[in-house]
Parts: sequence; C-alpha cells; structure tokens
Amino acid sequence: MAAFTNESVISVRHWTDTVFSFTATRSPTLRFENGQFVMMGLEVDGKPLTRAYSLVSANYDDHLEFLSIKVANGPLTSRLQHIKAGDQILVGKKPTGTLVLDNLRPGRNLYLLGTGTGLAPFMSLIRDPSMYERFEKVILVHGCRRVSELAYGDRIMHELPQDEYLGDAMRGKLIYYPTVTREPFKAMGRVTEFVSSGHFYSDLDLAPLSAEHDRAMVCGGPDMLRDLKDYYLARGFREGHLGDPAEFVIEKAFVEK
Repeated sequence: MAAFTNESVISVRHWTDTVFSFTATRSPTLRFENGQFVMMGLEVDGKPLTRAYSLVSANYDDHLEFLSIKVANGPLTSRLQHIKAGDQILVGKKPTGTLVLDNLRPGRNLYLLGTGTGLAPFMSLIRDPSMYERFEKVILVHGCRRVSELAYGDRIMHELPQDEYLGDAMRGKLIYYPTVTREPFKAMGRVTEFVSSGHFYSDLDLAPLSAEHDRAMVCGGPDMLRDLKDYYLARGFREGHLGDPAEFVIEKAFVEK
C-alpha cells in the first residue's frame, strides 16, 4: 500500500446518527492546499477500501480532520463510523481537488456553498489567511436537512473569531449563513434557493451577484452542483480549472464515484 500512509485516530465526534467527524495523526510528508481532498479509508481483508474525503484541517495543522456521513450498508462508512481513538486509517499521499484559491480569479466577494458534508473543504479554506487578503467578504453558506446536522457551527461562530492569528480578519470579513430544509430555523430552504434570490444578498447587505466581481466554490450533492453550475453559467460566470482560473469552481469527486 505504497500509495497510503497509516495514521492513528486521535478523537471521534458523532454529531448525529448520520454525521460524524474525527481527527488523526498527520504524516510529516503530507503536503496539501486548503480545500483539497485525499483518498482515505481502512484496510479490509488486506486491501485498501478508500473514498475521496476533503480535509477539514488547515494545511498548517499538525493533525488531520475529516467529516463523514454514516451509511448503514456503505462499503466504507458502515465500518468507518465505528472507529475509535487508537484505530488505524489509510490516508492517500496525493492530495488533489478543484476547490483551491488559485483556481479563482481575484474578486470582491467569495461565496462558499456547501450542503451536508460538503462543508468540509470550506472549514479548511476559512482558516486560510490568504483568502481574507484576496476578498472583501467571504460568505459561507451551509445547508442541511436538520439543525443538528450543522456540524462545526459553534466553531465557526464562536471559536474561530477568537483565533489569535485569524480572528481580526474573520470577524470583519466572514459571514456564516446556515440553512435547513426539514425543520423550523431562522433560514429555511435549499442553498440553491437562497443563492438565486435577490433577498439573500440584500438581507446580508451585499451587492447583487456579479460575474465581474463575485466568485464561488460549490461542494455538495449532484443536483445542487448541476443547478448551481447552470445558474452561474447563465449569468456569465466561467468554471475554473487547474491552470485556468475563472469565476467559480465545483468539486465533482464525491458524486462521480
């Protein structure tokens, strides 16, 4: 398994009966950009059983952190959801992914749009100091079915703004906008509905969406990716790729497998 390193689980947190996160040791040789993903999983019957997982941890952390769903019959997650401190996981040696800042042109506002565990790469990105140098505002929109699934909400609202190094920049530039679809909440509805609504921008005291000034990163389910890609393309945004930065990027790795 030369393509992987063995890492030890440090801690596990079960947010709900469908979502959990965990931290693990990090090989000193692993280098990644904020927003990227790695292949991660378990050794099963002497073979690697892995899937693409975005890194929640920032590229300067000395540990790794992952956010995962629980699928009762999932080949990997049915096993992974039972891990505990001290267990071993496999982590790929070659991080990759499109949700990196260099795939976007400079702009005014950056919209980070995630549903479910699609929040993971944005947890890494909002701790990237260079992001707050590149954009006037960073708007993190996280959509889930239920309030209990809004993982990391407390960290975003209370812990990170007090960060010794990032706190000042985040307090002035980061806007956190959680939404749910299946129970009462201050913001109810799908991420796609909010993004396409003029009220969303006016409520947050933001200028109307503009391909000239605004940029977006999108990570979520296939329907959300398709709808938002069509929405942005129809408004003159171009999709960015490695070596060809543009106005928006999407991560397809998690819906094509």
